[in-house]
Amino acid sequence: MSKLQPARGTRDIFGDEARSMTAVVETFRKVATTYGFEEMATPIFEFTEVFKRPLGEASDVVSKEMYTFEDRGGEEITLRPEFTAGVCRAFISNGLQQHLPCRLMSWGPVFRYERPQKGRYRQFHQINAELLGPETPEFDVDMIALAWSLLKALGLGDKVVLNLNTLGDIESRMAYRDALVSYFEGFKDKLSEDSVRRLTTNPLRILDSKDEGDKLLVANAPLLSEHLNDHSRQFFETVCKGLDAVGVPYEHNERLVRGLDYYTHTAFEFITTELGAQGTVLAGGRYDGLIEKLGGPKVAGIGWAGGIERLAMLSNIVTDAERSIVLVPMGEAGTLKAFTVADDLRTAGHVVTADRSGNLGKRLTRAAKANARYAIIIGDDDVAAGTAMLKDLDSGEQSSVAFDALVAAVKA
Repeated sequence: MSKLQPARGTRDIFGDEARSMTAVVETFRKVATTYGFEEMATPIFEFTEVFKRPLGEASDVVSKEMYTFEDRGGEEITLRPEFTAGVCRAFISNGLQQHLPCRLMSWGPVFRYERPQKGRYRQFHQINAELLGPETPEFDVDMIALAWSLLKALGLGDKVVLNLNTLGDIESRMAYRDALVSYFEGFKDKLSEDSVRRLTTNPLRILDSKDEGDKLLVANAPLLSEHLNDHSRQFFETVCKGLDAVGVPYEHNERLVRGLDYYTHTAFEFITTELGAQGTVLAGGRYDGLIEKLGGPKVAGIGWAGGIERLAMLSNIVTDAERSIVLVPMGEAGTLKAFTVADDLRTAGHVVTADRSGNLGKRLTRAAKANARYAIIIGDDDVAAGTAMLKDLDSGEQSSVAFDALVAAVKA
């Protein structure tokens, strides 16, 4: 029988990596709470329409990357490829308009069928923050500041660069779209197959093309900044001034875009050079038309998501597991007493395991190999005397300690 392996693009997570990823989530939760965010958990699968309607049939996510299937009831279901659409669906489904503004944080697995890459798998994990309601640029500053606070808390302040751009309002976007189509139509015979398709469905996505021939054409393409109206310029200026005031460093990247029509104004990405070509660790933007596109009320929104695997790989956060205490009961009375000792120590917050097989020497050897901090030996005679033998596995010293003093002795 061949060895069972996880499906391509998936993997098992345990040990130091699992602790590091948990630390990223816990840090995110702590930082986001200081900004007034509350937890929201959405299902990992939704009716396909939840993602297809806002993302569009022609988007790469819908056409190439979504895990879509028909369930036993004949419903078309999709594993979530991103959080935002599901959070907005939940906003509509639960009638949360009366609770605006909504500051919502989520985390968990997401699924995309694409070539596995460093820090990015077909099942990967994200943290996600959404702010629904406010339309003014000051709240864009708040959201970017939240992301920057998180990255600093993870020790990544000197490892990432914030790329910032404006997509303008709908009027500006349409003017820019027309200019792009006019420009690229002149080079249609030189565009890649994907970009020719995008020319009629989503021309802004051509600017994201990885094709080398497309990149040469994009270098001379019109800039969005050349097509911004006064309102869009003022909006972006306010965001920049706010980031300057709060001390968030950034670079204006005029080629940074979002291809979907509901995105407006602010777009941003925190990028690192320490993970190779795939260097985006956190990205987001304003999406004022999304909830309306899903059939809900006209409600503005801005959000971002970060890859937990990538953040964990880059982070300096301490992830060492607490060293355990190993109980070594000997005899029937010692075995029974060990249950109450373990309960007392766990209640005090310690990691406790028990080794109940083999002679004393073998058990102590196993405890040392497992990097345990202490061994507590409890024999029948110890139970009768009301004491246990506490052995320091680092120094080798041991002492007799009363059962009711064990918690204090370990703490000391």
